[in-house]
Amino acid sequence: MLEALLAKLDYVSITILMTISSSFVPFPSEVVVPPAAYRASQGELSLSLVILCAMIGNLLGALFNYFFAYLLGRALIYKLADTRLARMMFLNSQKIKYYEDSFNKYGNMITLYGRLIPGFRQLISIPAGLAKMKMIPFLIYTAIGSFIWTMTLALLGFYFGENEEKIMLYLKEISVVTIVLVVLFISYMVIKKYIRKS
Repeated sequence: MLEALLAKLDYVSITILMTISSSFVPFPSEVVVPPAAYRASQGELSLSLVILCAMIGNLLGALFNYFFAYLLGRALIYKLADTRLARMMFLNSQKIKYYEDSFNKYGNMITLYGRLIPGFRQLISIPAGLAKMKMIPFLIYTAIGSFIWTMTLALLGFYFGENEEKIMLYLKEISVVTIVLVVLFISYMVIKKYIRKS
């Protein structure tokens, strides 16, 4: 099914694939947005609609994870995380705990920052659901983070086309810079909070 959707790559398939990518299924958005953006550079698709559909997919996948955790609750989520099916999706209770600890430590804003970090972005909605984060902030932070991530992938695909090596090189560099900036910003917020208390 995924191969068929990737081969077709229209607005509907972009939305579906990005929904899957934004859920807990280990499917990278890097194989969806850059090729779609390249097609936009050839005049086959609209770049703005590619970005919009990818964002909608991101939001739908994030909402799935959010409500999945919200409705099932902490005990059941942790129990499911150690099943064979979860391991096939590279999930386990240690990972869930790491994401939950990050959410509890850094608060709602980690929902935004987390969307910019590969390997972290798909699952950050689970601790938000477990914490029953308010829906409006969740949607706003998720949308902002998804827009930045999607725009980055789209511009790489639009300007570098089918040169996958160059796209992955730039994406790796951007990811490293993003992680450093996120860590610095979080450190600044923690220090600022600590100074206020003292």
